[in-house]
Amino acid sequence: MATPEVPTFKLVLVGDGGTGKTTFVKRHVTGEFEKRYHATQGVEVYPLGFSTNYGEIKFEVWDTAGQEKFGGLRDGYYINGQCGIIMFDVTSRITYKNVPNWHRDLVRVCENIPVVLCGNKVDVKERKVKAKNITFHRKKNLQYYDISAKSNYNFEKPFLWLARKLAGNSSLEFVASVALAPPEVQIDQEMMNKIQQDAEEAAAMPLPDEDDADL
Repeated sequence: MATPEVPTFKLVLVGDGGTGKTTFVKRHVTGEFEKRYHATQGVEVYPLGFSTNYGEIKFEVWDTAGQEKFGGLRDGYYINGQCGIIMFDVTSRITYKNVPNWHRDLVRVCENIPVVLCGNKVDVKERKVKAKNITFHRKKNLQYYDISAKSNYNFEKPFLWLARKLAGNSSLEFVASVALAPPEVQIDQEMMNKIQQDAEEAAAMPLPDEDDADL
C-alpha cells in the first residue's frame, strides 16, 4: 500500500541577519540533520515535521544562509511560499524597525499568506524592544509571538498557528513533542510570567496613530 503523501508547505523565514533565524530552525533536531543547500538561491532548506491530531504535516523552512546581509533577497526565495515567519531581535531596535521592509517584500511576491511575526531573544534581560512598542502585527493582522530560540521558549507556537491556518482548522493540535536540542539558556517561571503579563498589557493598549514613532 502506498504511503499517503505528507502535506508539505514552503515556509519563508525572513528578518535581519543576526536575529537568530538559523538558530531557531536548528533547534528542531531532525530538520538540522536533513537540511539541503540550494546554491542557486543561497538558501538552506530545513524540513520540519510535526505530528498533529489530523496526521503528519511538514514545513520546508527556507532559511537565507546569510544572503539578507547583501541587500535583500531574490524573488526566487519567495516564489511559491505558502506561509512566512518574520523574525526580529528584541535586544536590537533596528531589527524591529526593518520588519515593515521584510513584510513588504514578502507580500509583494506571496499575497495573502499566513504570516507570524516573532520577537526572538526574550531570554535576555536587557530587552530593548518592549512589548508595548510591538504594534506592526496588529496593523497588518499578523500573529505575534515572543520566542527564545536558545531556550526553546514558544518554539512550537508559530508552527502550530501556521498549521491551523493552512489546514483551515482551529482545533488542530500537535500531539507529539518535537525532538528539540537541549536549551542553551533557561527562562525561569518569574521571567515567563513577566513576558506574558507585558504581552497581555500591550495587546490591550490602543494602537498609536503615528507610525511606530516611539521606537
